[in-house]
Amino acid sequence: MREDLAALTSGSSREGSRAALRQIGTLHDARHVIFDNDTRFMFASVFDGSWDTYIDDFAHMVIGANFDKIFSHSVGFPGVADPGVKDWFVAHQAPAGAFVSSYPDLTVQQIWKDHRVDDAFQEVLDTPEFRAMLDNPANAKLVATPAFQKLLEEASA
Repeated sequence: MREDLAALTSGSSREGSRAALRQIGTLHDARHVIFDNDTRFMFASVFDGSWDTYIDDFAHMVIGANFDKIFSHSVGFPGVADPGVKDWFVAHQAPAGAFVSSYPDLTVQQIWKDHRVDDAFQEVLDTPEFRAMLDNPANAKLVATPAFQKLLEEASA
């Protein structure tokens, strides 16, 4: 399992996994932990939407092969596309103690959009045209609004 996890997170496999995760578009993060002298395995993930949809996404997309490869090391794992896989997961899950998130109301899609908007805005901020627009008296009312001032403050933070 350690070899399979290492292969999954290195080189071209890593890029393929990232592309597959973008295709799913709901997974914030996932952790694989091997413990108890390599006799136990924990997979923990944070995702948007329902658990059923999340598992179905893995079953129907390219990343399902990765899921199968890792979980094949678990006793009795039927395969992510098997109709009984959800029952298998439920039978082998442990209840979570607590969950805390810095951004509980943001989906993966919203976070990606925020990054794209920020990248575009940062490009605009670095142009002489933007500086000229700020100094143009015709834009003084817009520049003086609290919303625009907040935008400038956030951009410089």
